[in-house]
Amino acid sequence: MAVHAHPDDESSKGAATTARYADEGARVMVVTLTGGERGDILNPAMDLPEVHGRMSEIRRDEMAKAAEILGVEHHWLGFVDSGLPEGDPLPPLPEGCLGVVPLEEAVEALVRVVRKFKPHVMTTYDENGGYPHPDHIRCHQVAVGAYEAAADHRMYPDAGEPWNVLKLYYNHGFLRRRMLLLQEEFAKHGKQGPFEKWLKHWDVHEDPFDNRVTTRVECSKYFAQRDDALRAHATQIDPAGDFFAAPIEWQQRLWPTEEFELARSRVPVRLPETDLFAGIEGRE
Repeated sequence: MAVHAHPDDESSKGAATTARYADEGARVMVVTLTGGERGDILNPAMDLPEVHGRMSEIRRDEMAKAAEILGVEHHWLGFVDSGLPEGDPLPPLPEGCLGVVPLEEAVEALVRVVRKFKPHVMTTYDENGGYPHPDHIRCHQVAVGAYEAAADHRMYPDAGEPWNVLKLYYNHGFLRRRMLLLQEEFAKHGKQGPFEKWLKHWDVHEDPFDNRVTTRVECSKYFAQRDDALRAHATQIDPAGDFFAAPIEWQQRLWPTEEFELARSRVPVRLPETDLFAGIEGRE
């Protein structure tokens, strides 16, 4: 079960891994906490009046297409996008959005899904949300809360029979070393890579995300599938943007994995890992 804040997050974070496990026969579910109603239109070709007026409907259609491409099941948790507040000081979050509803309400909603689907593994974001969007931080809190509560018969007794999720991971796809390798590959081919603006703001001696990685899943076979799923979110992704600048052949050769951090485990583990299901009896 991959728990995400908005539609499109499932296609930009760990998508090739979910596609791999689905292709290998595992049941894989993506849970999206909000509808992405307050998301900006990031693809100039979709910046049209008729799109602005139908964002909720369009993003649901985009999510359905992406789930089909990845081969995963999908569940909307039903909360409202908080939007990304801007300003100094920041304005309050909108009334009724995910960021302001009681945490227990969102945790209970996810516990119901967990106890029904019965995943062995969950993935979500770290305590910083991957980046500090209020819904991403809240997604971390909800997923960790549901991981703990789903196994406890005293918590939410009307939400189904308790279920032990065996492992919980955080996604860590935004890695300096990966970006640097691809940027250098552009230079070798006499091209200007798209990642210089990112790298110059990164301490050359520090990659806090890479330092937390415990698990690298080989999934290069599914990079094209990942990109197709991402393009399905046409309002959010510019097909001419940085996401698609590096040829897939380079990515498969230079960095054929997706990265995760094992945050909780109820089974014995040996780190580092190459499989999210490592240590789970019956995986073979």
